[in-house]
Amino acid sequence: MKVGVVTFPGSNCDDDAVAAVAAVGAVPVRLWHKAHDLQGADAIVLPGGFSYGDYLRAGAIARFAPIMREVIAFAERGGPVIGICNGFQILCEAQLLPGALLRNDSLQFRSETVALRVETTATRFTARYAPGQVLRIPIAHGDGRYTADAGTLAALEGDGRVVFRYVRPDGTRDDAAATPNGAMHAIAGIVNTAGNVLGMMPHPERALDAALGSADGLPLFEGLFATVSA
Repeated sequence: MKVGVVTFPGSNCDDDAVAAVAAVGAVPVRLWHKAHDLQGADAIVLPGGFSYGDYLRAGAIARFAPIMREVIAFAERGGPVIGICNGFQILCEAQLLPGALLRNDSLQFRSETVALRVETTATRFTARYAPGQVLRIPIAHGDGRYTADAGTLAALEGDGRVVFRYVRPDGTRDDAAATPNGAMHAIAGIVNTAGNVLGMMPHPERALDAALGSADGLPLFEGLFATVSA
């Protein structure tokens, strides 16, 4: 299985994404933002960082990069795509996912480890987790406040498309206290209607080894590898 990892000017988590892909036995393929070919990738990762310096707004320019034409077409054919942090922002700008990521309500950049609850295991990305499992995953963002209109939020909740939610360490909801950025409904990650595109603000690629704080991100990449390579 080949997984394409896209690098934009300003990406700073592409090496981490490559390491995560390799850790589960997949073959990482580096894709430059100006490329027009996914090089036969079976899945795509849009990593974190500050693509194009976050000029205009986070992800707004990256959405028009040549490689994104291929990524959009790939996703529309049902190919699995993961957008992490800045990658999530890009997916929303590209309208592969609904809503937008706005400035944190604190107006501060937040870099810390947060608790996430797995809201559904009925996706290829979360199949290796247990329902309701609480994960410890790092965040590092200034624009992570997931925002959408009431109809979109109702559809996400009703269709079971909220994949990860910020919670207290014991797994209970306390949106005001547990959400590090003010995200609506404490949303940390969502999937599209077809279930093949995942966007999340926390960084699972930075949680691969318990010796470094957490290995809770590894099952996400294992689940992706298992479903694509089956």
